[in-house]
Order: sequence, then structure tokens, then C-alpha cells
Amino acid sequence: MKLQIPPKFFLIIIVTMLFSTPLTHAQKKQFTYNQIFNMAGPRLTKFLPTIRKWIDDKYYLEYKTLHESRTKSLIKVNAVTGEEEVYVDYSEWKNQLPEGLNLQQALDNSDDYMIFLFRKKNDLFYLSIEENVFKRLTDDGEEKLNPTLSPDGRFAAYTKARDLYVYDIEAETETRITNDASDVVYNGYSSWVYYEEILGRSSRHRAFWWSPDSRKLAYMRFDDTPVPEYTLYNPDGVRGEWETTYYPEAGDPLPYVKMGIADIKTGKTTWADFDEYADEMIAWPNWTPDSDDLIVQWIPRSMDNIKLYKVNSSTGNKEEIYNEKQQSWVEWFEDLFVFNNGSGFIVRSDKDGWRHLYYYDPYGSLKARLTSGEWTVKKIVSVDGVNETVYFEANKGESTEQQLFKVNLDGSGFEQITNKEGTHSCTISPGGKLIIDRFSNIETPTELLLLDGEGELIRTLGDSKSEVMDEFQLGKTNIFRITTKDGYKLPVKWVLPADFDESKKYPVLYSVYGGPGSMSVTNSWSRFLSPHYYAQEGIIYAQIDHRGAGHHGKKGEALLYRSLGKIDIDDYIEIAEWFSKQPFIDSNKIAINGGSYGGYAALMAITRGAGVFDYAVAEYSVTDWRLYDNVYTERYMDTPEENPEGYEFGSVITHADKYVGYVLITHGLLDDNVHAQNSFQIIDKFEDMNKDFEFILYPDARHGVGFPKFFHAAREKMQFWFTHLLDRDFDPEKD
Repeated sequence: MKLQIPPKFFLIIIVTMLFSTPLTHAQKKQFTYNQIFNMAGPRLTKFLPTIRKWIDDKYYLEYKTLHESRTKSLIKVNAVTGEEEVYVDYSEWKNQLPEGLNLQQALDNSDDYMIFLFRKKNDLFYLSIEENVFKRLTDDGEEKLNPTLSPDGRFAAYTKARDLYVYDIEAETETRITNDASDVVYNGYSSWVYYEEILGRSSRHRAFWWSPDSRKLAYMRFDDTPVPEYTLYNPDGVRGEWETTYYPEAGDPLPYVKMGIADIKTGKTTWADFDEYADEMIAWPNWTPDSDDLIVQWIPRSMDNIKLYKVNSSTGNKEEIYNEKQQSWVEWFEDLFVFNNGSGFIVRSDKDGWRHLYYYDPYGSLKARLTSGEWTVKKIVSVDGVNETVYFEANKGESTEQQLFKVNLDGSGFEQITNKEGTHSCTISPGGKLIIDRFSNIETPTELLLLDGEGELIRTLGDSKSEVMDEFQLGKTNIFRITTKDGYKLPVKWVLPADFDESKKYPVLYSVYGGPGSMSVTNSWSRFLSPHYYAQEGIIYAQIDHRGAGHHGKKGEALLYRSLGKIDIDDYIEIAEWFSKQPFIDSNKIAINGGSYGGYAALMAITRGAGVFDYAVAEYSVTDWRLYDNVYTERYMDTPEENPEGYEFGSVITHADKYVGYVLITHGLLDDNVHAQNSFQIIDKFEDMNKDFEFILYPDARHGVGFPKFFHAAREKMQFWFTHLLDRDFDPEKD
């Protein structure tokens, strides 16, 4: 149920009426802490089928355990009838592969799952099921990173000691593509800031891309010579040790970057015509279907302009084919789509204030704008070139939801395919006749559904709801909106205790992340049941999104430009003030919790919002944007030299004197993303001001606290909330 709160009146009576009906429940079980946070049983959800890909408009491939074997194998499934046949029987290969190798753990495989690459003790192994060939490729014991098969399966590319290599599988020869790697030079392996902020963590630092014809390899060369070093301390052992990384903070130089195109036969590299020493960034190359050209994206240091260049792979000469400028910042086109028939490309751009689809010819002339309106295209799902149809997911109609749509390449035929309220994530069969829909909403655990091309249900492929879920008492989840004084309707998702009583006073716990464009409030089932544990214990658990989180498009996000920590925190404070006025809320127990950017938001809330927010847990937090990396920070804030006022206001330390609540701060000493220096500086300030707080340091943890210390961090955080929000001790062993 969605509740709209009018802008001038909070209408407490509406909220009261909503929850005034007596709640009657059959006797149900309570969660235990260990069940929710320590992975103890019984589990309330189960795994969905692991579907790998569509083969055609009739069949898909699924990982499944065969009845006669405990080994998962690849099964060919008739989508409509459910009839199965073995596609690759992994058990047949289990005993033929050396110990430690199995098909499910292959590092790469061909599109048809007939060829596999493995790594064991740093060396590479190859298996062709079709040809019944297994062999060892390398035998030097040096670590090989990101081994990747060429499209034709004849070659494998990888980096070794920061240089790029190609292995000819048939000839059994290794070719070294580059020879100049060093402590600061990396070929085909990204420097830290490109990995974290541009190519993304899923790249695993891989910065090379095969051409469609398998004859060329585009790669990036990084030189961190101008990037300042940052030193981390590892306290292990008798004397400990120092760990040095190249980390450019706001205002620091970028790494030098080049884009090379290597000919596999000759080993020769042609360099794209970009100035590696210029204050700019290049990334996200896309090959044209004929393998003749490479489309490279370019953004200047100011990050207010993005260009696409077509680079000739033989000469390196470049030609501009797209140019977009914005008043705030631009984003990389991570899902740029280049048509196989050479007709052009599709960009998903937010240049008009909302992210939409635009179809351009190969030379950059607009052929058609495909979508428009005050809603966001979230993802290009599939492009059917034969039927000239684009499938995409968007939040049209309700920003907290995600539905599947399609549109023709001339902009006609716009149609919504899914309609059930909630969040849909879809894969489309090649001809668009069948759809696999991963669906959930706040009341429905994730389901895997088979739909026809018009969105009608054919059958359910899987349901994550376990047989025991109905035995347990879940909290009541609602999504509603609160209208700010200046008219922004901000979404809130909360979980109320199942036995909610409006005559009682409940503490509220905000959970936030809060970076620009980072929606938290979605009409979807959470795979984590922790909100229901909080609700069970008597805490209203709420997720909040400010106006720049994405629900109001790029127009809303751009309001944060050059002023992180101002409008976003203002919104959090205003929503907290709304909570404090509700008759069933304890206005002295409004708390906030977040990690990374969310930790920054929590600290800004407990300082700037002192008197409204009473308690906070801030984990691995940014505290001053001058301490964070230049690519992320300058995208939103410009450089410290260009925007000194924004950096000053956006620092938690600036507002530390307002702090009157109580906060728990945690950080990993080896955090190479948000350095522990951030927490140390606010702690130092609090100590100078004789403020009370708690601090937990995790000596060998990096960004976030991983296993096994995650269990300690979760327990300590829960103890903090029990002490301050529930006024009682926490017993993790309580049944």
C-alpha cells in the first residue's frame, strides 16, 4: 500500500487510521539473531534456478544437479513445457580433470559452453568438450589474471606481472604483447581509480577487449607516475608492515592513460590518437562489428562533457561522432549498444534531465529519440535488430518500481510488457517470443517467471519462498511518500512490528547510503531479513531516499552538484522531523546507520541534524571529501581549488561542534577505498572537543568488514541499538 502525505498537513489521522485496525495473528515463531545474522537455520528463502542464457526462442540453459549425480550439470530446457535434456554432463568430466578443477569454477568459457579456461597454481588449462581435448597451456608458475577467451575460442588473453599476453591454443605458443610494465605502469590491467570509479569492480581490473574477429586486442595502458602514493599500515607479525598504493585524492593528478590496439598475428600495437598526458579520461571501448574501428569514450577532468570517438584500428586516427555537454556532470555510457548491422548505436543519456534512449547513425546523426518523459530508463535489456525492437527496464509510472517495456527503432510502438506492481528484471529470448522475469515486491519473495512476448504468465520457474517462511512472523512493510516543504515527494519504506500498537512509542532506525543516484527505496523483496528482526524487537526500520537519489531523475541528482552533504542531509533531517511528530514515534530515539557514503550521511546527520537525530552508527565513512578519490569526488564537487566553500561545508569536521547525540564509528585499518584516516580525523576532533563516542577498529579489514569479523561487527552494532534504542541488554544466543 502506498500513502501520499499532503505537503501542508502531515495528517497524522491518516497514519493512525492506517494502523488502527487490531492485528490478529496465528501464533507464529520469532526469529533468532543467529538465524538472521549468523546464517543459522531454518532458512526462510531458498535458491532460485540458475539459468545461464537463452539458446533460441524455445530453449534455455540451466545449471542443475542430475538425479544420478551430485554434480551440477548444464541442462537444455524447453522453456514452455519444462522438458529437459543434458547439454553438458559435468559429472562425465569430474574424474577426467586434475584435482581442483571443475567446470563450474572455470574462469572463462565460450558462448556455447563448449570451451573452458581454468587456472591452477597460477597456470592455465584448456578444455574443449566438442573436440574432447584437455591440455595445459602454461607452465611458468607466474600469476595470470583475467584469462579471457577470444570469440572464436582459439586464443586466450591475460595479464602477467602487469604486462599483456596472448596464448595461441592450437599452436601452443605465448606472445608477449607489452614489455614495459613496472611498479607504476600496467598494461591491460587498470590502475586503482579506474577500477573503482570507471571500469567498475566487476572488471576485476581487466582492461582489454577482444575484437569480434579475434584478430585484435584493444587494451589500456596506465601510468601512475603522477599519482601520489598512499601508505596503509598492516599490523600483522612482530613489526608490522607498510603497504603502498597509488591513490589520487581530490585535486590530485590523474594517471596517464593510453588506448592501444594490438594485432595478434604481428604483436604490434597501434596507439589511438589521444594525448596520454592530457587532463582527461578515456574508457569503455566498443568494437564495431567489422573489427575495423573502436568506439572510445572521452571525458575531460571537469566531467561536464562526454564525447564518442571512432578510432581506426589500423592507423589510430580518431573521428568525433558524439558530443554531449551538461551544466553539472556527465556519466559514462556503460551500456552503449552498437548494432551488428552497422546501422549505428544507441546511447542511454540523461542530458534532458531524465535518462532516455537515443538512436544515432554511425556518423553521430540522430535517427530517432526512442523514449521521453519524467521517468528513467534503468537498463537496456535487449536489442532485436531483425524486428527493430529495443527492450528496456524503466520506472515509468512509479519511481520505486521497475517494469519491462519495448519500443521500435523509429520511436513508435511504445509498450509496457510487465504490469504487476514491483520490481522486474528480465532476459529476453533472441526473437522476443519468451521472457524470463525475476520478480518481487514488498510482499512477494523473489519469483522466477516465464512470460510470453506480451507479458502473460506461462509458468513459474522458481519461487524463493521456503516451506517454513509462513511459520515465522514477519513485520509489516509499507512504501509511502512524504512531501517536503518545497514540494518534493520523497519515498520511504519502513518495516513495522507485526504487533504494531499506535498507543506505544517506537524508536526509528534509518538505513541509508545516499550517494547521488543511489536509490534505496524500491518495491522489491529484500534478500536480507534483518529489517524484520529489528521490527520484531520493537524498532521501526526505515529506508529513506533524498531528492537526489534518482527518483526525480538527473534534475534531482544535479541539485547536489558542488554541495554534497547539504540538500541531501536537509531532506534526511526533514523526514526525521516528520517521524518525530508522529504519536507512535519516540522523538528521543531517532537513529541512522550507513556505510561508506552512508557512513558519511550518518555522521552529517548526527552533527548537522543534532537534536533531531539522537544516535548513529557510521561504518567506513568518508568524513572530508578532500580525502576521497578524485574521479568520484570531482564528478560531483569539482576540485577543492574550484569549490573551497563546497568542500568546507561538506566536511563532517566543519559541523562536529553541533554533535550532541551518541555515535558508534567503525573502520578497517587496511581500507584502501575510504581510508581509515577519515574516521581518525573526526575522532581526533571529537576528542579535542571532549565529546562522547564509541570506536571499533578492525586491523586487517578493508572496505567493509568481511568474514569472519563481519559477525563481530554485526553483533556490536546490534548491542549498540539494543542499549540505546531499546534500553535493554542484547543476548545473541536468546531463542
